[in-house]
Amino acid sequence: MKFEFPALPYAYDALEPHIDRMTMEIHYTKHHRAYFDKFVAAVQGTELENKSLEEIFASISKAPVAVRNNGGGFYNHNLFWEILSPKGGGLPGGKLAEAINRDFGSFDAFKTKFNDAAANRFGSGWAWLSVKADKSLCVCSSPNQDNPLMDVHDCPGKPIMGLDVWEHAYYLKYQNRRPDYISAFWNLVNWEKISDNYEKAL
Repeated sequence: MKFEFPALPYAYDALEPHIDRMTMEIHYTKHHRAYFDKFVAAVQGTELENKSLEEIFASISKAPVAVRNNGGGFYNHNLFWEILSPKGGGLPGGKLAEAINRDFGSFDAFKTKFNDAAANRFGSGWAWLSVKADKSLCVCSSPNQDNPLMDVHDCPGKPIMGLDVWEHAYYLKYQNRRPDYISAFWNLVNWEKISDNYEKAL
């Protein structure tokens, strides 16, 4: 089995005060781990076992629901942990900053659009910054553990940044105040990693 559960790139308390230790520990060891274990169980012994996540997502509409939900949960969290950093925040630079200004008008306009996508996603889901096939950037959201790589998504692209807005990601600290959690998220954004994701997506 080529799928591996990644190590968290920082300590559970490294993102405090913006994301608390208990939330991080439960989120990573319980939720993320469960998605991984259930995904592996769902693909084991099938033709999907030897495909990459991207290949699986490209025809996810034909896959069992367990593969879609748990494969999405596995992939989405892998990306989420990587684009957070205790030394995050600030502004993007280089080609990513240029692309954000080109496609959204300004960083502030992009941030507003991303915040709206995260805040207005009904129920559980994710907000995304993705690179479309024409190399432009787009912001969108998806329900549950879907993502823009899936052939069921209405805003297809390669996600380079994602925000988890499931309640398990913030409820212990923020309760029902999702906008406060979204605001805190910007203090942790790892623009260096997201810029690297952008370069690779091109």
